[in-house]
Amino acid sequence: MFRILFNNSGNQNEYEELVKVFLKQDEYEIGCQEEANLPFPETDVVISVPDFHQDEFCSGQKGQEYKKELDIKNKRKRYLYDSLRAATGLSPDWGILTGVRPVKLTGELMKREGSREKVREILLNSYYLNQEKADLLLNLWDNQTNIVGTAPVKSVGIYIGIPFCPTRCVYCSFPSNQVQEAEIKKYLVSLEKEITYAAAEMKNIGWYPETIYIGGGTPTTLDAPDLKQLLCHVNNSFDLSRLREFTVEAGRPDTITGEKLSVIRDSGADRISINPQSMNSKTLKLIGRNHEPEDIKKAFRLAKAAGIPVVNADIIAGLPEEKPDDFEYTLKTLLELEPQNITVHTLALKRASRLKEMDSGYHYRQGEIVRDMLVSAKNMLYHAGYHPYYLYRQKHMAGNFENIGYAKAGTEGIYNIRIMEEEQTIIALGAGGITKVYYPEENRLERVANVSNYEIYMDRLSEMLQRKADHVFHT
Repeated sequence: MFRILFNNSGNQNEYEELVKVFLKQDEYEIGCQEEANLPFPETDVVISVPDFHQDEFCSGQKGQEYKKELDIKNKRKRYLYDSLRAATGLSPDWGILTGVRPVKLTGELMKREGSREKVREILLNSYYLNQEKADLLLNLWDNQTNIVGTAPVKSVGIYIGIPFCPTRCVYCSFPSNQVQEAEIKKYLVSLEKEITYAAAEMKNIGWYPETIYIGGGTPTTLDAPDLKQLLCHVNNSFDLSRLREFTVEAGRPDTITGEKLSVIRDSGADRISINPQSMNSKTLKLIGRNHEPEDIKKAFRLAKAAGIPVVNADIIAGLPEEKPDDFEYTLKTLLELEPQNITVHTLALKRASRLKEMDSGYHYRQGEIVRDMLVSAKNMLYHAGYHPYYLYRQKHMAGNFENIGYAKAGTEGIYNIRIMEEEQTIIALGAGGITKVYYPEENRLERVANVSNYEIYMDRLSEMLQRKADHVFHT
């Protein structure tokens, strides 16, 4: 048993995610340094983390105080990392970083330091990244800067959520639902009211959408008439004169038809996702998918026939019972279908997923297998002419790795970059949507959440609109 001790036990939430990178939940306890003199078993490993003189940093300007507080936190994390590395022999690639957006951190460092070499040194020596990850972050930052630049003043991203799926995958805890058609129609009535409200308020204050992303769930769970009605409502509500990108996340191949794709294309949408996750029939059954590899190939043929300019495909490294050869087969087969974007996800063990219930330690055992898969993906995709353009991380990922979006040049997803850099307001509509209002003067985000349950969302729609009035449009 590992005993991780702090002077103030209230600090545990700041550091426990780093501990979890090294240790399973039942292998450690976090407590106060007052416990250091307790008679622990001789086999226990006790790590007592120093305070690093926090009381020295109680005064000064707000920005300076924050930087000093961050320095203290990082010193503690480095001490914790060094201690756990010595005790376990593990050296995680991402060092002390446990956050979702490491590219955003890289950008902040670049703005502060003004030198690629200085930032690289900080990533290596202060955050303990390995060289490959440090170089990846710097290259991604360069790519994103060249692709999208700074978000135009008054521009926003629009997210519209469709919280329905045909089935729930074994690894998923997303608040999506399997419901009857009548329930979907009722939900769309409420969603369209929120769209109407948000679009009118945006026009009143001069905001306009740079990107629109319809996600879920699985938006193509809607039948073709409902999908057409929704997309027409979006077109009629918002000022799309400066729209740069319009995405509809089709997702499940078993929900995709030629009619729906024609509706999507006729609406002006220029990007969709077709998400195989795996091209192995056995795996698809294991994870709860209702489709076969042939359905994926058919969906790609339909997308090409409909004239969809950009198709993204998601695959997952670390799915149950898959070996590196299985993953390579998925990627090889997918490359033959020629999607413009391929997003390589590392399996994350979601807290409320069925996989977590069945095997809570699954992601710890998959680390080396997933490493091999990700190396194969990088090599195969580079060879095929794809480059990484965005990256994010999640808690409880197999091997503590990352998700990377790869793209052919000129087909990168603007919305994906904006949502990760967090320097643009994102208006989220529908059940589970979390609006993020960006205040550039303070480099700060204010989150304004809709309730996640679609039935409660419908019942409390007026409250959701009032939240946006109070915290988004009339602040």
